[in-house]
Amino acid sequence: MDSPVEPPSGFSSPKRALLLLLKRRPDAALTEIATSLGISKVGALRHLNDLEGDGLVERSYRKIGVGRPRVCFRLSSSSARLFPDAYAQMSRCALDFIETKLGRPAVVQLLQQRAEEVATTHRDRFRELPLGGRVSELVRIRSEGGYMAERGGQSKRSFEFREHNCPILAIAEQYPEACETERRLFERLLKADVVTSHRVVAGDAVCRFLVRPRGAHGAD
Repeated sequence: MDSPVEPPSGFSSPKRALLLLLKRRPDAALTEIATSLGISKVGALRHLNDLEGDGLVERSYRKIGVGRPRVCFRLSSSSARLFPDAYAQMSRCALDFIETKLGRPAVVQLLQQRAEEVATTHRDRFRELPLGGRVSELVRIRSEGGYMAERGGQSKRSFEFREHNCPILAIAEQYPEACETERRLFERLLKADVVTSHRVVAGDAVCRFLVRPRGAHGAD
């Protein structure tokens, strides 16, 4: 499912589409980018060069088999400012104030209270759904919240979903309890075990979650 998240105004439609593509697919090759956008490789490269000149895109070289290394493109760290942060900076200031006045446990309590409110708001959307359906519903909810979520692969005993944008990154950098609170929220809504394998706050390109039926760890 496509997320409603978009870069701000000021970019042409191809550049906006390119930025969103690289948000979802870091280290994409030129051919992949051109094909996905429906434009020529020359046109794609022109847009990439412009964004690279603005410090929003960077390239790397990957050796794959014989021949010359493949050129890949990804968003730079400076591009984070283009994507919504859900007032995370303001929220972080509020949490800082609470920590100063009441201590860190009060911050954790507030995060947990917010998770409780989210669970109550969305609980009915998960009723009567099998686990796979609950994962898909969670992906829709997270995308509505600006996380650019998508469902990944699955096996007999597990499901995967990924989030390409972190609107609460500014909070998570200072309060890692926020990430754990969200993971537990996922477990509550999904009625399943959820393991975080990758995290944007840790420097990964995406947040990646593995979902298994309760008590099914280690089994596929």
